[in-house]
Amino acid sequence: MEKRGNKEWKFNKKCEKSVKSGAPNKLTVRVAMGMLREQLKANDHRSVVPMGHGDPSPFQCFRPPPVAEDAVVDALRSTRFNGYVGGNGLPAVKKAVAEHISRDLPYRLSENDVYLTVGCKQAVHAAISSLATPGSNILLPMPTFSMYDACAAVSGLDIRHYHLLPEKGWEVDLHSVEDLADENTVALVLINPGNPCGSVFTHQHLEHVAETAEKLGLLVIADEVYEHIAFGDSPFVRMGVFGSRAPVISVGSLSKRWLVPGWRLGWLVTTDPNGFLHNSELMKRIKAFLEVASDPATFIQAAVPQILEKTNDEFHSNVNNILRKDAEIIYEILQKIPCISCPNKPQGSMFVMVKLDISILNDIQDDIDFCLKLAAEEKVLVLPGSTLGMTNWLWISFALEPSILEDGLERIKGFCQRHSKIE
Repeated sequence: MEKRGNKEWKFNKKCEKSVKSGAPNKLTVRVAMGMLREQLKANDHRSVVPMGHGDPSPFQCFRPPPVAEDAVVDALRSTRFNGYVGGNGLPAVKKAVAEHISRDLPYRLSENDVYLTVGCKQAVHAAISSLATPGSNILLPMPTFSMYDACAAVSGLDIRHYHLLPEKGWEVDLHSVEDLADENTVALVLINPGNPCGSVFTHQHLEHVAETAEKLGLLVIADEVYEHIAFGDSPFVRMGVFGSRAPVISVGSLSKRWLVPGWRLGWLVTTDPNGFLHNSELMKRIKAFLEVASDPATFIQAAVPQILEKTNDEFHSNVNNILRKDAEIIYEILQKIPCISCPNKPQGSMFVMVKLDISILNDIQDDIDFCLKLAAEEKVLVLPGSTLGMTNWLWISFALEPSILEDGLERIKGFCQRHSKIE
């Protein structure tokens, strides 16, 4: 008994050491959302305005296309897709995803380039954990979706943040990329359309990113989960267009464009026409990761070919039109709030990052305090930028019914007026 207890003690010590050597103990999105919800007052009978998430599915204007629902029902009722799937997914599904992505590329992908995952999160985890080797580092944008920091930290990768430039539409600061990269840098992560910034990179800027990656010998991990959710001046361009300059692993899912985040169907795709990744140690590791990981639900997989093929352009246009209207609403109202500055009108995705000036507010210590008191006083949930390492910024989702978004913004405006030092 003593020996077993001693072994457990050593194990615990090793775990403690491992945790301490990982990511800094900062506020996570889930913890922040829990803290905000604890502030909600039961005697305030107004509806909660959820502006701190990327899930538009509760709102009637963001229903998935009927063809997607029908495809899932048909697959489930057929009784042919109730069992396990071998080989990382149904071949017809992988082929459909390859054809879907190939429409945006100057070359064609095959089903062998596609790996199905349980949502985009598993694809990210597979890619990043497979890159981890002793002493290696990865370049992440600042600000970035916080899951990347978490995945890199638990994988033992050293995290180096390159800057996004708000004054240039949140473009990549390529000088900071070059300054940070060294012989131990394994990859550069690029999120386009941007979460949390609402940016959409131009063809020219992506080409410059590819040139820099080629110069530095870097793999690019392109998070394109918000693919084609672009409603500003620049259309969506896949990073894989430049795959001949630098190898690209792209990750995506049905979640955002088809408004079904709970269906948990994602993919990891190699867009690498020169074949650098083919039979590489990295791909062997990714395959090994996915062999022991859970697969997406079989009946959801079976619905994918019909969803990708039969969803009409009108559905996607309507979603983008609503988000465009939401982006205009949030940008216009935020311009009227003195303590908040919005560097750019959102061009894509469902988010915007705004700067908070606490110097003109009474009884507000920082962005976390602002969000907690806003939840308590107005039942509006906005995420503090500190969850992304951006102190005194706010991370706001605008994927709501336009009328609900306006209500939430007016509550924020009233809250700021009450706490303002300016008469």
